[in-house]
Amino acid sequence: MPSSTNKRNMSLFAITWPIFIEILLHMVMGNADTLMLSQYSDNAVAAVGISNQIISVVIVMFGFITAGTGILVAQQLGAGNLEKAGKASVVSLVTNLSFGLLLSTFLLLGGGYVLKMMNVPEEIMEDARLYIQIVGAFIFIQALLMTLGAILRSHGYTKDSMYVTIGMNIINIVGNFILIFGVFGLPALGVTGVAISTVASRLLGFVVLFAVVYKRTKDHLCFHQIWKGPKKELKQLLSIGIPSAGEHLSYNTSQMAITYFVVQMGTEALTTRVYTQNITMFVFLFSVAVGQGNQILIGHFTGGGEWERANKRCIRSIWLAAGISTFIAVIVYLNSSIIFSLFTDNSEIIATGSVLLLINIFLEPGRAFNLVVINSLRAAGDVRFPVYIGILSMWGIAVMLSYAFGLEAGLALAGIWIAMTADEWLRGLLMIWRWNKGHWRSMSFTQKKSEQA
Repeated sequence: MPSSTNKRNMSLFAITWPIFIEILLHMVMGNADTLMLSQYSDNAVAAVGISNQIISVVIVMFGFITAGTGILVAQQLGAGNLEKAGKASVVSLVTNLSFGLLLSTFLLLGGGYVLKMMNVPEEIMEDARLYIQIVGAFIFIQALLMTLGAILRSHGYTKDSMYVTIGMNIINIVGNFILIFGVFGLPALGVTGVAISTVASRLLGFVVLFAVVYKRTKDHLCFHQIWKGPKKELKQLLSIGIPSAGEHLSYNTSQMAITYFVVQMGTEALTTRVYTQNITMFVFLFSVAVGQGNQILIGHFTGGGEWERANKRCIRSIWLAAGISTFIAVIVYLNSSIIFSLFTDNSEIIATGSVLLLINIFLEPGRAFNLVVINSLRAAGDVRFPVYIGILSMWGIAVMLSYAFGLEAGLALAGIWIAMTADEWLRGLLMIWRWNKGHWRSMSFTQKKSEQA
């Protein structure tokens, strides 16, 4: 395994480009579902879109452990503590498996009730229920995939995870083609076919990724120690992971609340939002990749006490992510009609979606600040501040203004996009202020331990 020193000497580009490709492929997989289903029916797109909104909240729950894994393993590797990094990895896998099985049971048995609570339109209810039950029943596989990916990335093996994702995408797209439209004499399953293909690709991806992780880190993975009840390692993971995942959980639950407002606007508005979100994912993809690559490097830097390197890396990454994501947003807007026509021929959806992409140009710089600086703060151990600000802004700004602008003022989806822009900018500016204050310099887990010793 490469040494922690070598890892700290890696460039942001070397770590980030495989993460970029991996996230791009995950987005392609989601958009492949949407694009293929759009040829089947717009209602099927809406059904999968609203089901995935709920599933996304559940997936975020796995972040309670996964976020702690990525940060703690990176810091321990930066400090040269390979055995402690291995223990944290094993505890994370077992804990997320247990948690995943619990949430799989919840989605299988209770997913339909959640859809009813959200007042999902009757014309898409049956498809939405089938999708959430099939994908939800096996959501524990996603918990394991996330954990294995975090372990590999923290060690710097970002290419391995990328290769597995490529294979998963191929399996998913081929499966979609066969099962949605009924190729080779099979019945056309529509939404059910997408669900089956999604589960199959994740299962095969898990098998391969587990083998890769074991090969790369077997020298310090201590599976036999799990039976000794490693409470200390679990406590360490949760102390980092719970606050880190709290910001993600707040975001996804606030998005569910906003989705509830969109449902009141009708199926066409819901479909427009799904298409627009799928398109804008490609816009902020670069910021996501830079944020994650930055987190790995800053975790190693702060674990090894290299504060100035961490600070310079964060500042450079902020402007890089903001500049490129804004440029991409402009290009996407200028080609909005062409892009939307790939999904639908509904002129109202295309016109409304184009307006949303115009507003998105102003949203992206704020989102870039968030994605880079929040990950930097977490990597350094400053995990609580982003949660507190996130909850206040997401609910006090994004949700409240979405209701005020979208429903009360009658601006519909444009009002919701304006509200989300205000939220992203407020949080982004506050995160930059927090980073510049420098509290993170004394918050890394390994630094606290060395001071106590």
